[in-house]
Amino acid sequence: MTAAASDEVVVCPMAELPPGERCEVRGALTYGVTVFNLDGELYALLNHCPHRGGPLCRGRIRPHPVSDRVGYWEFEREGEILRCPFHNWEFDIRTGEALYDEKVRARTFPVEVRDGQVVVRVRGRRQVTR
Repeated sequence: MTAAASDEVVVCPMAELPPGERCEVRGALTYGVTVFNLDGELYALLNHCPHRGGPLCRGRIRPHPVSDRVGYWEFEREGEILRCPFHNWEFDIRTGEALYDEKVRARTFPVEVRDGQVVVRVRGRRQVTR
């Protein structure tokens, strides 16, 4: 990835980020930024859990379990929920919002495809390496 402008990072060619995959941008900001491809739509999150500072974007991507009675559950939103590897807090990849505390939100960034390249707009980034 390379800097396209003072507040942008070129992450990778779009062809290298198929649906269901993610690409970590190490060195962007202090903790890094990760771009997720959810069914062709791109989302970028800061790799820093707002709960206790864990490496959020290195966590597992899970569905959201729902239940209306004991001993029964269903799964919805497959591939849209990111679970922090430190304390298992779960976040909506699309919005950054914590599933069980709407006041807690992971930082998100605008992301787009430009000339076949995935580009994330960040502010205050450091030198970027992959």
